[in-house]
Amino acid sequence: MSRAPQASLDDLDALVAGVRERRPRSLARAISLVEGGGSGGRRRRELIRRLYPHTGRARVVGVTGPPGSGKSTLVDRLARRLRSRGETVGILAVDPTSPYTGGALLGDRIRMQALYLDPGVYIRSMATRGTMGGLARATHDAVDVLDAGGFDWVLVETVGVGQDEVDVVRSVETVLVVTVPGLGDDVQALKAGLMEIADVFVINKADREGVDRTARDLETMLGLAETKSDWQPPIVKTVASRDEGIDAVLAEVERHRAWLAEGGRLEARRRALLRLRVVAILEERVLAAADRAVGVEGEVELGLAERHDPYRVADRLFEGAVRAERGGAERADTERGDAERRRAEEASASAEDATASAEAAETPEEVAP
Repeated sequence: MSRAPQASLDDLDALVAGVRERRPRSLARAISLVEGGGSGGRRRRELIRRLYPHTGRARVVGVTGPPGSGKSTLVDRLARRLRSRGETVGILAVDPTSPYTGGALLGDRIRMQALYLDPGVYIRSMATRGTMGGLARATHDAVDVLDAGGFDWVLVETVGVGQDEVDVVRSVETVLVVTVPGLGDDVQALKAGLMEIADVFVINKADREGVDRTARDLETMLGLAETKSDWQPPIVKTVASRDEGIDAVLAEVERHRAWLAEGGRLEARRRALLRLRVVAILEERVLAAADRAVGVEGEVELGLAERHDPYRVADRLFEGAVRAERGGAERADTERGDAERRRAEEASASAEDATASAEAAETPEEVAP
């Protein structure tokens, strides 16, 4: 019975070696493993445990912004410029999820065909799978895979869905927020969320009318910011389709990295990123344990039917998760079965009460002779 786990570990040994040697097939398999769900959770965790000591060298940059801002073109040109300097680039393009396959709706070959055959570039499209905030659940782990693979740069491009893109800060060190002239009224530049996470603003398609007004709006927003920092996000104008302004963007990214390296700021940001990841993992594991032990949907349905407050429902789920973790995975099915029987009994009792009430209402009162 020990052969299967040992074979699995041997397979991970080979997979880790392939990632470290930057083999495209190994990178693809590793990212597919961390992207997947279900029974592969233990192997996924073990893979990251083995790769994590080799991370921390890559410069990780997030590129986000509204739809139509030219993020993919900008990433393509940034990657080409980095390759001309002899540096390697890993690209994660987080796309909307296909409603039919559950996979990425846009393909990496469509986005960046010229880079696809470059051995110094690895491109992977990932699906959001409905995740709020645009980033796929496994993007953080996928960044670790590419970092451990020895890429000099990892560029993370997120799906353009608006303000919820703040999740991009959970996996990167420098955030580029890309906008274009004429996207909306003046209030657009003052919205919270997306604009507040920028380390560098990029006004792409700067050959359009209104570019100066967009720059002024951004400057006004920065001047009104409640939280002041030693780092003032620069505003860079580009026309990515014509390769204009790319060097200026890279210069600001490197200046931001140098600023982070001063006074322990880089370590502080990495500490914050690690904390966010740990909290997210805990949330996911507790929720999964509660679902296995008690059943989230069933408890929600019972809470709705019985008018239980959300704290009571959450308490039952949390207590079930704790019992399941203490008792081990083998007790999860028993816990869930007990919960389902309890809900069925309570639902049956409620139905009997309702029937009795209805019968009482239909029974005519006796009339005295």
